Formats: sequence, C-alpha cells, structure tokens
Amino acid sequence: MRRQAAFLDRDGVINRAIVRDRKPYPPAGISQLDVLPGVAAALGKLRSAGYLSIVVTNQPDVARGTVPRSAVEAINQRLGETLALDAFYVCWHDDADRCACRKPLPGLLLEAARDHDIDLTRSFMVGDRWRDIAAGRAAGCRTAWIRCGYDEPEPVAPADFTGLSLAEAVNWILQTKGQR
Repeated sequence: MRRQAAFLDRDGVINRAIVRDRKPYPPAGISQLDVLPGVAAALGKLRSAGYLSIVVTNQPDVARGTVPRSAVEAINQRLGETLALDAFYVCWHDDADRCACRKPLPGLLLEAARDHDIDLTRSFMVGDRWRDIAAGRAAGCRTAWIRCGYDEPEPVAPADFTGLSLAEAVNWILQTKGQR
C-alpha cells in the first residue's frame, strides 16, 4: 500500500515567520530560527500514526539575492536534526522564474510523492498561506490552513480545516484518518 504524508509549509507552520507590517518572511539564518510551540509533539504524533512529514517550502529570497541558499539549507538541516521530519523539498525560485515547483503549483508535492511512493489522495497539505492550500488542492490532498493573521489574501477555495497551529491541524488529520 502506498504511504500517507503530511506535507508541511515551513515558515509559519513549523517555525515562526518573521512578520513585518503583517507580512511573513522567512528567518534569515539559524539565529532567527524559532520552532513554534507544540510542533515537536505534533510531528511525533504524525510519525506514530504512520505519516511521513515532508516540508515543502518556497524560498524566493534566494532567487532575489536577499538570503543565501546556505542559510536556508542550514535552517532545514537544524530542523531535520531536531524534529521528526522525513524530507525537505524547496523551491528556490521567484514568481518571475515560472517554474513548476513554486507553490501554488503542486510540483514539490508531486516530486515528493514520486520519491516516497505517497498516495496524495490519502495525504494532507498544511500551510499558512493561500499558495499552500492551492498547491495541496492541485495535488489532490486534503488541506489545513493555519490562520496567522497576515495581511494577504485568504485561500480562494476554503481549506478542509482551518486552525491556529500545527498541533490543531494534526489533531484534525488524525481524527479524519482513512476518511475521504
């Protein structure tokens, strides 16, 4: 049987986004990395329930030249060493690059599904921005939106679940396991 996964956006879901003027930005380096409360326990619950936890993250500041790729890789490495995360898939592009991997397109999820033999219809996408929800829907996943109060559009098509934290989303995922 193919595997189930929880695809997770990174900034705003796993670690605290840096918010300026109600707009979210990624941490610029390890010194700004702050894992959100309850994340470690939530990821542990997913692993115990048999889900892969896969980070799918847009990091356009690398393409824009404002954050070095090495800083993003160092953050991902630290998260991977300290949390129950199985893989990281990163889009290094900006919208102008017109790549297939940048959310709201489902490229990162589709690549991870191929690499890890994941059944997307039995999997979930958890994110804090409309792009995450759109990517999850496009890939055929159920979706959970973490409402962070950013000054930007909400998902066009509502998420299957809306909450305030990864812990809330994981509780919902585990309650709906096997339902479609």
